[in-house]
Amino acid sequence: MSAPLLEARGIKKAFGAIKALDGVDVTVGAGSIHGIIGPNGSGKTTLFNCITGLLKPDSGSVRLDGRDITSLRPHAIANSGIRRTFQAGKLVPGMTVMENVMVGINDRIGDSAVDLLRLPFRVSRREGQIRRRANDALDLVGMQDAAGRWAADLVWTERQLVQIARALIADPKVLLLDEPASGMGVREAEKVEAIIRGVRERGITVVVVSHDVKLLMNLSDRVTVLNFGEKIAEGEPSVIQSDPRVLEAYLGTQ
Repeated sequence: MSAPLLEARGIKKAFGAIKALDGVDVTVGAGSIHGIIGPNGSGKTTLFNCITGLLKPDSGSVRLDGRDITSLRPHAIANSGIRRTFQAGKLVPGMTVMENVMVGINDRIGDSAVDLLRLPFRVSRREGQIRRRANDALDLVGMQDAAGRWAADLVWTERQLVQIARALIADPKVLLLDEPASGMGVREAEKVEAIIRGVRERGITVVVVSHDVKLLMNLSDRVTVLNFGEKIAEGEPSVIQSDPRVLEAYLGTQ
């Protein structure tokens, strides 16, 4: 495996008596595609939430490129180089596709009326730079022709693709994708697979949570399997597919 870029060590998170994560370790190599699978309730999204600061782990640590980011707030973790998507396909319905992608970059310039009065040319130039990056991200996911459409008018698949573009505009070190092919047909899932490969070709490390076992086995360099909040297996896809614990817990025994 390549040098670690993202490391989660001993992550524990409980909700009352329910142990959502019980000492989970995950190490993601730089430049890799790392898959995470497991049955419903196994802790996959909770792990993402702990990595991105939406939840604070009860114990354990998260390190990005050797730096401990466990105690940082979500916006600081995002600015350090980790971006994500959500299962629910969260977009702002009253904004266009372009605007939804552009908000993926957090700039202080232009945040206030004073900025707009004192720095009009600087603000305008920066907006142009962000718009060009948004166009590039939309082009990567095949949504460049939809830039002017309202987010409210998008179908489910389109919303998922715009989410990915919004996460990519900031040029993250690590992209976390939570069920990116959920609710999609075979052809749509194949498109998502091609997009993820294209993201990796840009030097971005990708971590994918998915129920689509075929998708993850085709894509991933390594796969982590969770069950009832515990890691039960980790390794190359060929090894995971033959692991008896995985077959019993998730893939189904033959």
